[in-house]
This record gives sequence, structure tokens and C-alpha cells, in this order.
Amino acid sequence: MNTKLTLFAQIIQSLCKNSFNNLVEKHDTDKHNKGINSWTHLITMLFCQFSKLNSLRDVTNGLKSTSGNLNHLGLKLSPSKSSLSYQNQNREWQLFQDYYFKLLQKLSGIARFKQTRFRIKAKILLLDSTTISLCLSIFDWAKYRKKKGAIKLHTLLDYDGCLPVYINLSDGNLHDAEAAKQIVLPSDSVVVADRAYIDFENLYRWHTGGSYFVIRLKKSVKFKRLNERELPENRHEHILVDEYIELEEEKTRNKYPKKLRRVVIWDEINQQTIELITNQFTWTANTISDLYKARWDIEQFFKDIKQLLKIKSFLGTSPNAVLIQIWTAMITILIIKYLKACAKYGWCLSNLVAFLRLNLLVKFDLNRLLDDPFIQEAEPVPIEHYVQGKLFDWGD
Repeated sequence: MNTKLTLFAQIIQSLCKNSFNNLVEKHDTDKHNKGINSWTHLITMLFCQFSKLNSLRDVTNGLKSTSGNLNHLGLKLSPSKSSLSYQNQNREWQLFQDYYFKLLQKLSGIARFKQTRFRIKAKILLLDSTTISLCLSIFDWAKYRKKKGAIKLHTLLDYDGCLPVYINLSDGNLHDAEAAKQIVLPSDSVVVADRAYIDFENLYRWHTGGSYFVIRLKKSVKFKRLNERELPENRHEHILVDEYIELEEEKTRNKYPKKLRRVVIWDEINQQTIELITNQFTWTANTISDLYKARWDIEQFFKDIKQLLKIKSFLGTSPNAVLIQIWTAMITILIIKYLKACAKYGWCLSNLVAFLRLNLLVKFDLNRLLDDPFIQEAEPVPIEHYVQGKLFDWGD
């Protein structure tokens, strides 16, 4: 039982420092460190994410409060507010991005991240974006409206573990379909997206690259029915139509000249029909429907990072500072999901974050907290053992 280190120090020990040092040499990010090296920068920003503190001063003073425990974090001194601000603005954010993917590769092989809902062999990827509002007078590079600023996080989420495999930061004006043109999908993967990503030129690029897509169809798209597939008797009752189509308008047909599969399902909750198109012709209509339903996982991911992490307000105003904070948030959610996967107790993600945040600098065994968080209370002393009228005196 490890009770000599704080919970935060025990969490940091799950990180691979050698891999990080190799990336530091690759990016040469310690050349002008101004008293705060890359490892200190990483640990400070992770402390910001776990504690969800609101300012540079709070973060640096919070680390100072650990006093002699800094050496367990691999730090000599807590960084000053000005040094942290300078490094957020000047140190390459790609260092933290690369370390996220290095850590993802290491931890995903250890933890039980894989979900078993689908029996298909294709890698399932969920594509969507979320908007974070900003003050335009402070973040003048984040164009969105005339008097309002915002950034968009275009995210490709791996269904196994619900963790990002691609993130692109843009101003709020960039359309989702335009951002998707920068994404190169691995072959034999399937991407699930909403109708904002209907761009037939890009869909055909994914198709010729050997990947699949399941995307909601816009009602404005005109198509011609080729033939209807027979619905099996064991289909789910919400499957209404399963057919082959081709695009009718010459402009769109030139962009996607191949036939498509159209699956129409009934949404009982919202009382509406949903039309899906895909270039996958062998999976059942039930599987196509369930894949689109799984798209909700990326909405839950956006909700989790906005509510549980420091990602709706930023410690710096430059694009570099924003990206560093976003990627350290991704490292944090990766660590938290790793701890959740390893725990014997059935944690809800928000409860686990709350427990860690409340006890971050407490010296308590991390494995004990993860596996058995609620300590059994001692049985109360029977009432007959109390002697009335005698303060601080117990009976025999």
C-alpha cells in the first residue's frame, strides 16, 4: 500500500518519461526553457487539468503547496506565473500532441479499452466537431461572428475507448465538410458522421482509399432508386427501407459516380425518419443503423471534456497556448480512462474525476481508491457503554 506519495504523484508515475524525453530531443523544446523545462511544463499543465484551476497564479501556487513532494513529480521547483505564461506562448504544441499519441499507444495495449458491441472487423471512427465560444477582443484570431469569437475542435474519435485519433483546431467559421478534406482515413475503416459532412467529392476520396462511411443524408440531395433490397424477417422494426441508389444531378454524380446504399430508419424518440447513405453493401441494415446510433458517443465525449476538464476557458490567448491546453486535456482524459479501465470498482467517469480532484494532494494509495473507494465505517459503540453525566468518560 503506497501512502507516502500523493495521488497526483502516483498518477504521474503511470507516464513514460523516457518517451517524453525522446520527443523533447526531437522537437528541441528545451533550448530556451527560461527556467521551466518541458517535463515541468507538462506536469504543471496536467495539474491544471486535474485540479481545474482558473488562472496561472492558482496553478503555480497550487504546485507550490506540495512543498517537498515536488521531487516525486520529477520537478525541482514550481514554475513562476510569468515562466508558465511564456512557455505556453512559445513552446511547440506538437510536443504534447505527439506525446498524447505515444501514451495512447502504450496505455491502450494495457487497459481494457476495447468495446465489443459490433462484430465487424473494420475500425470504427466517429467524426464530429464542437464549438467553444471565446471573447473576440482577447482571442482576435478566433473569427466567428462580427462581435463573437469561437474555435472549433474537429475530432475523429476511435470507438474503442472513445479517445481522439485526430484533432484539428480551426476558427469557428470553417465548415465541417471543409475540415474533413484534411482527414486521411486508414483502409478498411468506417467513419460515422452527421449530414454536415456530406461532400460527395470527399466521400469518393474515402471510397477510393478503401474506407467506408455511414453518413446521414441531406433532404436536398436528389437521387434515383436502382433496386430495393429485401428486408430480412429478423430485422429491427425501425428499419423502413434498404435500397441501392445513384445520384441524380449531373454535378453531384460527377463527384461520386458509383452507386450508394440508402437505409431509412425510424427514430422513435424524435418521431422522425433518418436517411443514411453508405458505400458498404454487405453489412446488415441493423448494423448500419446501430453504427449511426453509436455516433452519440462522440457527443458524450465532448460533454465530458467540457464539464470535467479545463477546456472552455484558457490560461493563454495565443493559438499555441490554446493548443497546448487542449492536448494536455487529451492526455488527462486518456489517463483518467486508463485508471477507470484498470479499476475493479464500477466508476462513473464524472465521479472518478471528482474523487481524484478532491484528494489530489492527499497521501493515499491510488489502487485502494480505485478498487475500494468507500472505507467501511467502524461499528458504533453500543449506547449502554455511555455513562450519562460524565464528559469524556466511557463505561466499562
